[in-house]
Amino acid sequence: MTQDEVADIVGLSRTRVLRILAAARNDGTVQIRVTSRVSQCVELERRLEERWGLQRAIVIPRPKDQSMIPKIIGRELGSFLSQSVGPDMSIGLGWGGTLTAGVTAIEPRSENGLKVISLLGGLTKVSVVNPSEFAWRVADRLSAECYLMAAPVYAPDEATRDALLAHSGIAEVLHRAGRLDLAILSVGDLTPHSIFVRYGLLSAEEIASLEQAGAVGDVLCRFVNAEGEIVDHPVNRRVLAAHPDDIRAARRTVLASGGWQKVTIIRAALKMLSPSVLITDETVAERLAAG
Repeated sequence: MTQDEVADIVGLSRTRVLRILAAARNDGTVQIRVTSRVSQCVELERRLEERWGLQRAIVIPRPKDQSMIPKIIGRELGSFLSQSVGPDMSIGLGWGGTLTAGVTAIEPRSENGLKVISLLGGLTKVSVVNPSEFAWRVADRLSAECYLMAAPVYAPDEATRDALLAHSGIAEVLHRAGRLDLAILSVGDLTPHSIFVRYGLLSAEEIASLEQAGAVGDVLCRFVNAEGEIVDHPVNRRVLAAHPDDIRAARRTVLASGGWQKVTIIRAALKMLSPSVLITDETVAERLAAG
């Protein structure tokens, strides 16, 4: 029906109907999906699966507006998650703009024993969403229990980090992080547009020092080189997050990230994590399929 027809039937103004529909799209009550697959993306998916040993690759077409890539990948992730979760599963969550964009695409469900575990500490200053809030929003969507790492993602020093890791609540979260049915991760880069710069998590001097140490981006806020190896740097000794080696033990790992600037770190994460599923964009897929 047209919006005017809906307005006539329900006895509301067209403006009111527009507002209700907009709100419903924003909170995920109404979802619009294009289910046909673009042929070149399907071909790239098969090439990625063969090249990287993936169970499944999902490639979104190259959008005209590159800034939309995180939102589109996020929606694909939310749809994938809705189809993949089952009763009594344990789901570990990373964090980032791409993952956050997928929350409203997750189909709400009733309580069925699901557990959501946040795999990293929180932020003391954010402008959009905190890792802890992100995990809680996903848990609310799935009617799941939620386990949070109630500490800052970066401690002021290594000794404080070690003391926090000894806390029984944080120790339980890390214990659960090593026994996941499904891990959902993204990656970050070190460009001027990265989360670390926008939120002031690291100083310009620290970022420059990480680059000098060979870092190309992060996996769960641990910085790695192009081969997917954690670099030897003081920042990595202050982080409160599940270790990527523990995530490798998950029954299924999903890596969702895109954008040309993340090609190197996505490739590094593929080497490091050997994920089951990759969700990315056409430009990144072309580069990754080539080697």
